[in-house]
Amino acid sequence: MYKRSDKMFTDQRLTQAYRKAKVLNFDDKSKYIFFSDSHRGDDSISDEFARNQNLFLHALDYYYNNGYTYVEVGDGDELWEYPKFRYIRIAHSDVFTNLKKFHKKNRLVILYGNHNLNLRSKRYVCKNYYHFYDEYKQEVVDLLVGMAPREALVLKHKTTGQEILALHGHQGDLLNDQLWIVSMLLLRFFWKYMHVVGFHNPSSPARNLHKRHKIEKNYNRWIKRHGMILICGHTHRPKFPKPGELPYFNSGCCTNTRGITGIEILEGNILLIDWRVRADKKGTLLIERNIIRGPEPISAFHNSKFSYKNHKYVSKPVPEDNC
Repeated sequence: MYKRSDKMFTDQRLTQAYRKAKVLNFDDKSKYIFFSDSHRGDDSISDEFARNQNLFLHALDYYYNNGYTYVEVGDGDELWEYPKFRYIRIAHSDVFTNLKKFHKKNRLVILYGNHNLNLRSKRYVCKNYYHFYDEYKQEVVDLLVGMAPREALVLKHKTTGQEILALHGHQGDLLNDQLWIVSMLLLRFFWKYMHVVGFHNPSSPARNLHKRHKIEKNYNRWIKRHGMILICGHTHRPKFPKPGELPYFNSGCCTNTRGITGIEILEGNILLIDWRVRADKKGTLLIERNIIRGPEPISAFHNSKFSYKNHKYVSKPVPEDNC
């Protein structure tokens, strides 16, 4: 009975998010980058994003200069562990400077996840994200004025009408959706400190393999029922469907010790990428963008045409994350 109600609730929550989603039109010239689960903190020892900040900044520069729209698929800021956004902004000021550039060009979409549900409140967003007091200039400075975070985004193709739903992925996950306050308090006052000494929170799908698979199964059921591409985060596991599988994509996370992963939509194709630091033969450190899987035509996943066995499939093994 519980399993059945759990599946039904996930379906209900996803459908609800779809109906209230922000809708943007796209075509075969559009460029989008989907990153999720940055979990930006206060640059303390428990801030898992801090080690990848420079890598992330380089990736943002690449996408800005190449005309991409940046979509943050939830949990960009870690407001469960660090409730005062001011300290997150100060710690990662360069990131917010880059996001401001996207925002000014109307190429920024912010979706909230379970770790930054505060963004549901217009008052909270206005107070913390629109402006801030610059102590060096001693004046109020604009940040992301007018930013309107949403739960979900629907990309609709101008010609074919094909739709892609992007949301964080916590919808229907009991401890991270209905009981999110309980999980937040446990993380803020207990697991935050246990992480430092190597213990992991079992309620997080990023740490719990069984829970991760359960969530992904529920989402595949929704995809099969509604005939739509789904792009999520939440589980921290990058996912690109194999030939014949349902079109469930996961952008992974930006806290992996080996780099950051994301989903790109590039001129009618979809692909899974990662950014890593590697050393060349001379020992010089380089930042590289690697295509892990794809590209595959988005049209190959249109409605019931989920099998794309006839398309050329380029695949590289996706490393297990240790977020």
